[in-house]
Amino acid sequence: MYLQSVSSAFPGNVLSQGDCWELFRKSAGFDALKPRSRDLLETILLGDSGIATRHFASDDITSVFSLDAEGLHRAFAGAAPTLAARAVTAACKRAGILPRDLDALFVCTCTGYLCPGVSSYVSELLELRGSAFLQDLLGLGCGAALPMLEAARGFLALRPSALIATVAVEICSAAFYLDDDPGVLISLCLFGDGAAAAVWRGEGSKGDLRMQNFHTVHQPEHREKIRFVNAGGKLKNQLHRSVPGLASAAVADLYACRSFEPDLILAHTGGRDVLDHIEAAIPGHPLSETRSVLRDYGNISSPCVLVALERALSSDRPVDRMWLTAFGAGFAAHSCELLR
Repeated sequence: MYLQSVSSAFPGNVLSQGDCWELFRKSAGFDALKPRSRDLLETILLGDSGIATRHFASDDITSVFSLDAEGLHRAFAGAAPTLAARAVTAACKRAGILPRDLDALFVCTCTGYLCPGVSSYVSELLELRGSAFLQDLLGLGCGAALPMLEAARGFLALRPSALIATVAVEICSAAFYLDDDPGVLISLCLFGDGAAAAVWRGEGSKGDLRMQNFHTVHQPEHREKIRFVNAGGKLKNQLHRSVPGLASAAVADLYACRSFEPDLILAHTGGRDVLDHIEAAIPGHPLSETRSVLRDYGNISSPCVLVALERALSSDRPVDRMWLTAFGAGFAAHSCELLR
């Protein structure tokens, strides 16, 4: 399938890491944390995490700490469809089409659950045709964008004349709460909200980027090291300190399956330590675009790799061969190529 455009969308509430520290330490529940938990928050938020700012759907990010499971669900349901629709609208405009021209819409998310899925609400907001095919992918975590693209590629293989949109949207703040668990606290310091959409055709024109050579690896023996668990009805992010090494080893294995030497590698942001490990595992390919996404937005989960792609395409640097990788819950990692 052939890329026509890619575009991202973010909530308007932008906070620096220092802003987050000041808000968190004044919030209800902060004093109830153990001293080492408070120290961990301060160390990450005021230290060199590779993150400068993050975007949040809530105007008062600390208000989510007082929400119960139902309140967090409402926060996701209220923000995710609107943000996803903004990203798709921007991608359609960039491609020179209208949303009603779309034959299908694919959506991935892991930070909330709706039935019908987010795609139903996005299609309503965008006034898609009633005959448009809608597909939601859930439970794939931070790596979801690339399996979503492979599913979309299968759709277009059967319908080469179709025009479709894919969108990754995450309201990570809908899984925020204060707890002494290190995984919860680290997530509180790293994750932000955002969406990224792309428009694709089954038949391309000269100069279009073609997606090809998708690969994936699943390691369920490592499932407990990175996943969401249910904690009193809330989504609790479970993170193990071995994740950076786990991710880099899987990415290196996928890189060995590539069909060409890429001009550029684009990855899920993960975090500073994750990117350090990947760059060490695949030397000679600095993850500049990925690090810039981490700097400006934090870890926004599944949209990250598509936002990095948007940045790569908006630069003056000529890029004809790109290798994309994303990873997360499962443990799973994925890769694909974009070739002009």
